[in-house]
Amino acid sequence: MSLQTDLLLDRRRLKRRLVFWRVIAVVALVCAVLAWFRTFPLPLGGPHIARVSVTGLITENSNLTAAIDALADDSEVKALILKINSPGGSVAGGEALHDAIAHVAAKKPVVAVMGGTAASAGYMIATPAQRIFAHDSTLTGSIGVLLEAPEFSGLLGKLGIDAQVVRSGPLKDEPSLTRPLSPAGHEMAQGLVDDMYDQFVAMVAAGRKMPVEKVRQLGDGRPYTGRQALAVGLIDAIGGERDARQWLATEKKIPTNTRVEDVSGDSYASRALSAHAASIVFDVWKTVFSQSVSLDGAWAVWHRSDN
Repeated sequence: MSLQTDLLLDRRRLKRRLVFWRVIAVVALVCAVLAWFRTFPLPLGGPHIARVSVTGLITENSNLTAAIDALADDSEVKALILKINSPGGSVAGGEALHDAIAHVAAKKPVVAVMGGTAASAGYMIATPAQRIFAHDSTLTGSIGVLLEAPEFSGLLGKLGIDAQVVRSGPLKDEPSLTRPLSPAGHEMAQGLVDDMYDQFVAMVAAGRKMPVEKVRQLGDGRPYTGRQALAVGLIDAIGGERDARQWLATEKKIPTNTRVEDVSGDSYASRALSAHAASIVFDVWKTVFSQSVSLDGAWAVWHRSDN
């Protein structure tokens, strides 16, 4: 093979490599631009209704909380539709969303629309709304707080493992993974749960304009269907988003053809995960840990029996 032929072949290989890397660079640039627009969408401008969807387990999400809180002072936002499909989540996460939604509700109409489940912290965040809609079969309510801690002393004993703990005070390691709760530890943990439950009850009483004692009667942890919740005053009507839009038009004079703009505090990477994948992760997490949490992670979550 001649030197000239070798040079031609080398040039062709070089061109193919250049084409390959140019294509990769263009694809990467397009993905980066799309990611930027999805993370920081350009405002369309003009009067609109904001729509926030809360799905899955509720945890602390400072981006979403800030995005909701900002709606209160946005003159272009005429109302907020809150769509909920959640079994609940952390007390801190639910409280943060509740307070942000209440801030919006103090300045403009807020209507909540419940999906299949809007229980515990999922119900908590709905209470600031001036109107709550649910389906007949929606599972809601489940007003209460759950604090669980796994304890492996029995298993460790069978394995011949003993954990030695040096602590500054008798309650410093309560609850513990390596020994059962002491009577004092149980009293302390119960006091935390009771206090957070009182806060939950106060939120419901204020949002639903309901006597605290009635909320306590309803708030024994049980879930209600949409029809049951309507009968006891935990929701206002049976319906979906279309009914919410009609209520805004009739009661708040916001036309039904007003544009709706979705608001999300999630990053592009978070939104890239499908709802199906997130559901699988949650099911695995629940199976392994049985929704058990540490002392600083109390939950307001509908705890379905596994029996």
